[in-house]
Amino acid sequence: MGETDFSSCFAGQTLFDALVGASRRYRSSEPQLEDAVGQKFSYGRVLLGSRLLAKRFEKVTQPGEIVAVLLPNANAVVSTFFALQSAGRIPAMLNYTAGPAIVVSACRTVKARLVIASRTFIEKAELHTLQKALEDAGLEFFWLEDLITSVGIFEKAAAALFARRAVARPKPASPALVLFTSGSEGHPKAVLLSHENILSNCAQIAERIDFGPKDKLFNVLPVFHSFGITGGMILPMMYGVKLFLYPSPLHMKIIPQAVAKSKPTILFGTDTFLTGYARAAKDSDFASLRLVVAGAEAVKEETRKTWAERFDTLVLEGFGMTEAAPVVAVNTPEENRPGSVGKLLPGIEVRLEPVEGINAGGRLWLRGPNVMLGYMTHDRPGELQPPEGGWHDSGDIVDIDDEGYVTIRGRAKRFAKVAGEMVPLGAIEMMAGRLWPEANHAAVTLPDKRRGEKIVLVTTWPQAAKEPLIETVKELGYPELMVPNLIVKVAEIPVLGSGKTDYVTTQELAGQHSK
Repeated sequence: MGETDFSSCFAGQTLFDALVGASRRYRSSEPQLEDAVGQKFSYGRVLLGSRLLAKRFEKVTQPGEIVAVLLPNANAVVSTFFALQSAGRIPAMLNYTAGPAIVVSACRTVKARLVIASRTFIEKAELHTLQKALEDAGLEFFWLEDLITSVGIFEKAAAALFARRAVARPKPASPALVLFTSGSEGHPKAVLLSHENILSNCAQIAERIDFGPKDKLFNVLPVFHSFGITGGMILPMMYGVKLFLYPSPLHMKIIPQAVAKSKPTILFGTDTFLTGYARAAKDSDFASLRLVVAGAEAVKEETRKTWAERFDTLVLEGFGMTEAAPVVAVNTPEENRPGSVGKLLPGIEVRLEPVEGINAGGRLWLRGPNVMLGYMTHDRPGELQPPEGGWHDSGDIVDIDDEGYVTIRGRAKRFAKVAGEMVPLGAIEMMAGRLWPEANHAAVTLPDKRRGEKIVLVTTWPQAAKEPLIETVKELGYPELMVPNLIVKVAEIPVLGSGKTDYVTTQELAGQHSK
């Protein structure tokens, strides 16, 4: 029954269609959105702003064009996102924390030529270096402030009259969103998601977790993050959940106070952030919460215990990936097994393939209505590369027990998850090879209580040191997360019978040296 319900929920609709439907169901006159600067938008206000922006975007872009978006968690990003949906354009959400080189590479991968941004945001976030890098790469900027000062009374009247009417009519199966995930060589890969992918995932989540107009979500996860945009922005708009958008998850001391003031019932986060918030919070700050949903990294038992005992709040762990729009599995209040990531969402098919050196579990492949249209890569810019047969290789090694609970055992793909961010280990090995070409190098991960995982560079170069790696990261415009936390020097790096690096044994070696 659950699979039938979710599959029919948004059948034949685009994201803009679904927003219009939600505005009718949940009374557009009431405030739906609030942000950290105190702006409050109703559904009607979102639709009005979307129509104004859509007509402007229509004049400066082409149908189906991918348009870069450089905005924080604020009400303006919601109107901008749905304006692009109305206009039949595809927003590509830029990770402004990734470093100029990576952001420019992302734009080139999707052949973006226009960036929608805010001068106020550029100033406050001190993103002038990123702005210059994008301009030097030939991208033009569309400043939201210019619209505010130039819109006339007749334009506003027309927008109000046609606010619920889309400017263009894309098909539900067509691309609706581009997000970026780390590429193995440091070049981000573009993930293209359709209207159907995103709305299917919203409906799948709604089949497992009960929420609605009586709830309020406090979202700190940025909208360039897959869970931040689907779970933290689109999902609440589709189901009448009130939404408070906070611009950065890193404000550990301020966020508990903001939660206490806004009184949400639901909070999204990662284990790293939840630990930080708990340290800074008074016991009463999270009194309004009924549940917390955590993803991106494993939730520690200590975190669950702290939130249960101090705040009387249940922490539910889920699992997802950008390529799946993003949620794949989640624990629920009724079916919650700590240590697992819950059961698969309805409509998702999986298969497990054996992995050399791994005895328990297998490599997870999945297929379903929420699985992406495909990738675009830096070496094939603008070219959609769909998953073969609809199957996506997650790169995660998992166990699925007889009751259907999924447990993450490790990763077969070469990435670290540091504070919830994906860091390509292959790129770190390439940097080390560039600095010390005469030696062999392997980057692995070890658990880290504070940040989820830490990166260890195992190398045969006796003079290896952090300082040259820090300089190389800065020179390449990469984020500081790509600097290894620890360097382990060895005589030889273990190899498999095939001649490839034995990363399982290398990881054990790194663990022994780190003690």
